[in-house]
Amino acid sequence: MKIIRYSSKKLEDIYNRGFLGTRRLKEKVARILEDVRLQGDDALIRYTKKFDGVKLSAKNLRISEAEISGAYQNIQPDFITSLKEIIENITRFYRRQIKKCWKMKDAEGAVLGENYHPLDRVGIYIPAGQAPLVSTVYMTVLPAKIAGVKQISLVSPPDKSGNINPHILVVANLLKVNEIYRLGGAQAVAAMAFGTKTIPKVDKIIGPGNVYVTEAKRQVFGFVDIDMLAGPSELVIIASRYSDPKLVIADIKAQKEHSKAQVFLVTNSRALARQVRASIEGEGYIILTKNLDEAVEIANRIAPEHLEILVKKPSSLVKKIKNAGAIFLGPYSPVAIGDYFAGPSHVLPTGGSARFFSG
Repeated sequence: MKIIRYSSKKLEDIYNRGFLGTRRLKEKVARILEDVRLQGDDALIRYTKKFDGVKLSAKNLRISEAEISGAYQNIQPDFITSLKEIIENITRFYRRQIKKCWKMKDAEGAVLGENYHPLDRVGIYIPAGQAPLVSTVYMTVLPAKIAGVKQISLVSPPDKSGNINPHILVVANLLKVNEIYRLGGAQAVAAMAFGTKTIPKVDKIIGPGNVYVTEAKRQVFGFVDIDMLAGPSELVIIASRYSDPKLVIADIKAQKEHSKAQVFLVTNSRALARQVRASIEGEGYIILTKNLDEAVEIANRIAPEHLEILVKKPSSLVKKIKNAGAIFLGPYSPVAIGDYFAGPSHVLPTGGSARFFSG
């Protein structure tokens, strides 16, 4: 990891990061979207063969009940037990977010107010690259269910055998997802945005994906709503001389397990900076500040997906934080707890978009 100072010009590059697809990417995705819009299922079958190496027909785009039943045979009972506890945590959290309709009378007696209604249909994208993101299923489906969405479609890329990870199928089934399709990439986004003979059009597309998925979501926004443009996972840690170096190092290493993850340690401790740099290989930045106020300023400008505050009194700093997808306070609140178990969704704004998107 590189050590830079509060005054470094490199910080401007960090502040200004974000999703900006290349011209070639934009053009390739635009062709895929248009092809699916015009050719429907035929285009989906063609692109699945091209990109995933799987030959499908329109009839087997959708996962069958028999496949879902078979998936349970590959699941350990402990997984189901743990999942039930996770579901309770997420449900408890998101029930508190439900908005209530309200009305008022103004000075002239006119009645004003707001009504809240759930969307009719939501489409969820679940990546299946280096490791299928099983946790993303419950982190996206449950908030939609709690909000009252009646129809939920889920898409996930098939493996070389044409199958979807059994854990994804089981979680989706337990959460009563209405339809599951073996489909990934920009073509899956197009199918949900425009609809095909087999796959219904949705009102909103949520869930992370690779650059093709993200660019496709950007281009279909307006035809449908989207959650955000998710990029590589990122973590900012604010730490001081009171922070336990072992825990700081452990949390950085855990974050770097994500592909292309971005990690920033912001600290006013030179000793901690040197110790972390000696222990961590690869990309990332250690940003030295004069005090914790400068550290807070940097964190707000980076606007990270995850922010850990590992100082002596983290509650004294959290009130000053405006921009972060999720905040983890103290040495025993690692990001992994939020990613899998705590309750809030782990689908969070990246690339500085926490300035205007929420978790």
